[in-house]
Amino acid sequence: MIKKIAFCWLAFIAIAVCTSCSITLNGASIPAELKTINVQYFENTAPLVVGNLSQTFTEALKNRIRSQTRLHVVQGEANATMEGAITGFSYAPVAIQATNSNTAPRATATRLTITVHVKYNYPQDKKDSYEQDFSRYTDFTGDINSQEQALIAIVVQQLTEDIFNKAFANW
Repeated sequence: MIKKIAFCWLAFIAIAVCTSCSITLNGASIPAELKTINVQYFENTAPLVVGNLSQTFTEALKNRIRSQTRLHVVQGEANATMEGAITGFSYAPVAIQATNSNTAPRATATRLTITVHVKYNYPQDKKDSYEQDFSRYTDFTGDINSQEQALIAIVVQQLTEDIFNKAFANW
């Protein structure tokens, strides 16, 4: 039985190699003529600014494109461009706990929300271009100071996934 399974897998791999099939597991569908992309710096224009957020977000987006596509991320002239700004960064209570009558209610959970405005331009095929706001959040409890960078990393990962899927997977 094991020999049959091994043989089937070897046959499948041989057929795939011989017919030059390409199998992609990330769902990206990138036109063959799209070879380079210029991901510009995403400036933080939100009313509440975290010092390293622009750099963190921009590099995370570039890394996602590098690691999940065959595209070369370049500066200057490219087949496509991605630009935008971080337009929102906020904390808001999502769960309130009542206390005794002498003190004010307190937040037991807080939500960190980040919003990014993105403009993706692929002149060769305008239907793939877009301009859109993306917003994601994560909830947390406790002191923000000890968790802020980890929470930002979670939200940035979610945002880069959404932006990548919109540009390259048509989701």
